[in-house]
Amino acid sequence: MESYKNYTPPKVWINNKENGGKFANINRETSGSTHEKTLPVGKHPFQLYSQGTPNGVKVTIMLEELLDLGIREAEYDAWLIRISNGDQFSSGFVEINPNSKIPSLLDKSQEQPIRIFESGSILLYLADKFDKFIPKKIEDRTECLNWLFWQMASAPYLGGGFGHFYAYAPEKYEYPINRFTMEVKRQLDVLDKLLSDKNFICCEEYTIADIAIWSWYGALVLGRLYDSEEFLDVKTYKNVLKWAKIINERKAVKRGIKVNKIKGKLSSQLHERHSSSDFIHNTQDKLEKS
Repeated sequence: MESYKNYTPPKVWINNKENGGKFANINRETSGSTHEKTLPVGKHPFQLYSQGTPNGVKVTIMLEELLDLGIREAEYDAWLIRISNGDQFSSGFVEINPNSKIPSLLDKSQEQPIRIFESGSILLYLADKFDKFIPKKIEDRTECLNWLFWQMASAPYLGGGFGHFYAYAPEKYEYPINRFTMEVKRQLDVLDKLLSDKNFICCEEYTIADIAIWSWYGALVLGRLYDSEEFLDVKTYKNVLKWAKIINERKAVKRGIKVNKIKGKLSSQLHERHSSSDFIHNTQDKLEKS
């Protein structure tokens, strides 16, 4: 493989899977399905097809928060989509999300089921549908959406940029690591200043902006992403850490981060979720003992 410093782009790019790193076996330049497979459908109004990545966690936290408010209409079945196996390229998944990215949600409560994809879109859909976790005043709602879409635009620098080159690339390349580290630290500084005099991202209330940002940047400063907390010196972002710890203690958050999770302690993994009792009886430590 050519080194980073010696690489000269060809006139026309051709996919070279040997240089693709950890996800070379599933990444491709074309869209659409690679195989026929119907997605499972459960009994609840919402069908979630996902994996416990930061983007997937946003949705499971939101659904669990709604359930904690006693909104039974937010009950859901969570089905595991194993990204490394290419499950997101099945014909059934592509019908819900043509972009083949998790999470994807199906709302069966309508006369015609509604597909919702992109995690920010899902959060906004659920917030509007149930009138929860989004401010009612126009100025506060706008501020909430400012930060929701800030996260959607910023996280690719953290995940696809920093995370890829720091943790997943086949070699450590100085330039992209330095470039994306600078961007991520600037983002953390933005949040740290924002949170210097408040407990939540906007409007002094917990909103979908907190859920979206915490799932990435909260996890980052809590040491759950890319084994990078020392490298990024996250302890210096004291306000972000305080905020992250506050949200981490919410019961719905503690449950939500377990759903569709496939790494870590077996007791923290709930591959599928179909009822609240699954958190007690069907985590992987219980299933592997039976």
